[in-house]
Amino acid sequence: MKFLQPPGWARPKGYSNGIAVKGGSTVYIAGQVGWDRECRFASADFASQFRQALVNILAVLTEAGGGPQHIVRLTWYVVDCEEYRAALSQVGGAYREVMGRHYPTMSVVQVAGLVEPGARLEIEATAVVPA
Repeated sequence: MKFLQPPGWARPKGYSNGIAVKGGSTVYIAGQVGWDRECRFASADFASQFRQALVNILAVLTEAGGGPQHIVRLTWYVVDCEEYRAALSQVGGAYREVMGRHYPTMSVVQVAGLVEPGARLEIEATAVVPA
């Protein structure tokens, strides 16, 4: 995996501008919300749902033999950007707890709503697991 950082650009905080990967299997993980394996939300709290969504992503990725270090892209869909911003410190802590210090490319998009009632966010992932 090669992290792409154009010369002279400010280094991003908490994500990477780009990643190039050679070889391996590409794994596409469907949008995961912050509910448990029985499709129940333990909390309406943004940071709690965020943490659980990451745990769910890693559970799927494990089935392909991968781990957090293999994720190359995360796309977050949030219902409320202000709620996201207010939870940034807790989100950062949850991220590091689940993902460590691996920062793939990321986008955060505010959406009008999500299909699952009660979901505060949904996260899609793409990973490349070495062959």
